Amino acid sequence: MKLDSSPIAAIATAPGRGGIGVVRISGKNLMPLAQAICRTAESAEAKPLMLKPRHATYLDFVRTDGSVIDSGLAIYFNAPHSYTGEEVLELQGHGGPVVMHMLLNRCLEAGQGMDLRLANPGEFTYRAFLNDKLDLAQAEAVSDLIEASTEAAAKLATQSLSGLFSQTIHALVRQVIDLRMLVEATLDFPEEEIEFLEKSNARGQLLAIRTALELVFSQASQGAILRDGLKVVLAGQPNVGKSSLLNALAGADVAIVTAIAGTTRDKITETIHVEGIPINIIDTAGIRDVEEAQDEVERIGIARTWAAVEDADVVMHILDASRGPTRGDDAIIARFPDGVPILRIWNKIDLSGHKATAETLTDATHIYLSAAEKTGMDLLRKELLRIAGWEQTGESIYLARERHLLALQAARAHLQTAAELADQSDQALDLFAEELRLTQERLNSITGEFTSDDLLGVIFGRFCIGK
Repeated sequence: MKLDSSPIAAIATAPGRGGIGVVRISGKNLMPLAQAICRTAESAEAKPLMLKPRHATYLDFVRTDGSVIDSGLAIYFNAPHSYTGEEVLELQGHGGPVVMHMLLNRCLEAGQGMDLRLANPGEFTYRAFLNDKLDLAQAEAVSDLIEASTEAAAKLATQSLSGLFSQTIHALVRQVIDLRMLVEATLDFPEEEIEFLEKSNARGQLLAIRTALELVFSQASQGAILRDGLKVVLAGQPNVGKSSLLNALAGADVAIVTAIAGTTRDKITETIHVEGIPINIIDTAGIRDVEEAQDEVERIGIARTWAAVEDADVVMHILDASRGPTRGDDAIIARFPDGVPILRIWNKIDLSGHKATAETLTDATHIYLSAAEKTGMDLLRKELLRIAGWEQTGESIYLARERHLLALQAARAHLQTAAELADQSDQALDLFAEELRLTQERLNSITGEFTSDDLLGVIFGRFCIGK
């Protein structure tokens, strides 16, 4: 996203019909534009319209010939006391799409002389970032708040928007800077022959930074799960009850269930919420040897199943408890990818006589349940939360994004290298200082104090137009 200081306008409310719609304009010297579009009883008598900052004024929105488009409220925000840090004019009318587009087109027509143009996606928030109204983490929280799918996610997004996550990152950066200052001072005066690491307790300071970073990473990881959800794939042989389990977890008949093997031919995705955590359940085609597949459609479905397994956060391997493991189950287990948590779900305990239990063995956690009778489902939900790393504690949780986690991981790696350098006998302080600098750089990328223009374009390009 390139910097363009020309004024921008967009419909700021969601598409569709509503009681109220808002056209938002941001730029410089917007009062003449307001005077061209808005008319009160007083301004109609040739008295120039003057909008009091941050006060709503009821008036008409008019065309060039003076005919009325709509009646509503105009609110003017003077710079820098606005969302973007520029002058902002918000025109609130009736929320019909035709009315909103007529009003937006009238604004663009009246603003031709000042090069008023349509806003790009996220451009209002981008200008707020450039004008220091928000840092980058707060700007992303705006989008997260709009897209929040649970009450918990909305609450955490609000906390990030208020600056809680940014303040935590800034505190970490200050600790790194303090340690860097000591290192750099020692490098500047080598003749002092100061035993730097011992006399300044550099190792202790470094340990404190690493400990604080680990806590932030843990809290951010939990927040990332709350924001993005856990991708769980149901896999197993045909007719072991995958679709029945999906229906039991969803609380609705979202998948067709019959006694005929191979009913599911393609992926079916349903999102459920467990303790506020989005769980994206993906039901897949039953897995069996390609030679046994009845037709080309089933073979394609099986291939898609394995593709989904490769991309899963968790795989629930469904087995039939009434018949026990088979060679087909063993073949499936052998093909599961390394590094992906596997849950062994023994379904149909209503036919096997097993009790609903969960036990952790060397290969995986085994859960015995009945999807048909919905027994043992709480054990499954509890295990999904455990795998997600979700903990209901009083500690802060940050609604982090993947790029935040990557930056924290990179900072952690640099601190690890710094710790290794500190333990070397020659105490390579120049390399130690460089690792601290790189740590600070990675942390600053979270709040946008060190961020490439390309990354900014990607982040704000995902916003809705009008925000």
